[in-house]
Amino acid sequence: MAPTKPKKKSHKDKAKDRVRAKAAAAQNSNVNPRELLAQATAFLENGDPETAAKIAVAAYEHIGENGRQAGAALSLLGQIHVELGEVETARAFFAAAVKTDEDGTLPEDLGGGPEKFLWLAQLSEEGGQDSVAWFERGAAALRSQIQSLTESLESRPLTRDVQEATIAEKRKRLAETLSAVVEVYMTDLSWEEDAEQRCEALITEATMLAPESAETWQTVANVRISQTRTEEAQEALKRSLGLWADLAPEDPAVPPFPTRVSLARLLIEVGMEKQAMEVTERLIDEDDRSVEVLYLGGYARYISGEKLKNQGQPSDVEAWKTFWRSSRKWLRQCLKVFGQEEYEDERLGEHAQELLQSINGELGEPAADGEDEDAWEDTDDEEWEGLDDDEDTEMK
Repeated sequence: MAPTKPKKKSHKDKAKDRVRAKAAAAQNSNVNPRELLAQATAFLENGDPETAAKIAVAAYEHIGENGRQAGAALSLLGQIHVELGEVETARAFFAAAVKTDEDGTLPEDLGGGPEKFLWLAQLSEEGGQDSVAWFERGAAALRSQIQSLTESLESRPLTRDVQEATIAEKRKRLAETLSAVVEVYMTDLSWEEDAEQRCEALITEATMLAPESAETWQTVANVRISQTRTEEAQEALKRSLGLWADLAPEDPAVPPFPTRVSLARLLIEVGMEKQAMEVTERLIDEDDRSVEVLYLGGYARYISGEKLKNQGQPSDVEAWKTFWRSSRKWLRQCLKVFGQEEYEDERLGEHAQELLQSINGELGEPAADGEDEDAWEDTDDEEWEGLDDDEDTEMK
């Protein structure tokens, strides 16, 4: 059989090959390990953990087990293996990094600081108290950093603005860490006698540390929901939304995608369906194949229609039907992607199917030319058209 002609490489592929060749050459030269770590970090951030791993290993070999930057190399290797999906290996690297900096007091460029502790908290096999212990070590490292930065403010007046920004970022990170501990106490450790008191103390401190953090107020809402203090949960969610809802999608103050998915769930739980729809609209613009977002968007629209339907006002008939037609589009798309991606949450799929059956039982099966599955996306303008402020408030 004659050899096949190799495919021509694109400019992008050639550029990648040049970068990889340069990286390989760097591994065999006397490049400063700090530069190797910077290169590995760049490859990791650009979505190439395999190349990042090779360079990071070379850096660690240059540094040696007892070198000053050993902790930095080990922590980076841990992050790379998280990205590769090799959790056990990642855990081993982070544990080795801890041995180089037991208290998290080394400078961060040498592998010091809280991150390795926080990673181990998230990757803990035991969860529960083990996770809390790692989170607390991370929190202690953050508190130490904040104190050091605060004490040095007066001695460095020329860099005061930079330092204050760094302190604010550290305080936000500490608030997020405390919120993570709250989540553990609400799940793995909910049976603990002092779980509620611990949660209360943690969220109080978190809101004092970072009152401008949307994630912190979302955690407050979660705690209030568990306490059946619905109105306070609603206020916390409004405060959380108010911090980013009007910002551009790329603004760093906008919470991460998974955080906003959780937010949509909480909004539905406290009866804020309109806000839940707005959040899911933004999310679906970022990822139109997220099964959970499609489900939540459909569910919020279903509940909104159901509330109007149950009011029994003749003037509301067309409005609730509009909500349910929109809900049907979202739920059908949800189940379509659910099947294509073999999504694992069977309960979600079953509930989406139940909602669809309920809608079709009232509205009848959709006409073949009336609701095109391939053009399911729609805005909510028509759904809210004609609803006055009183009706809007009632739906909330």
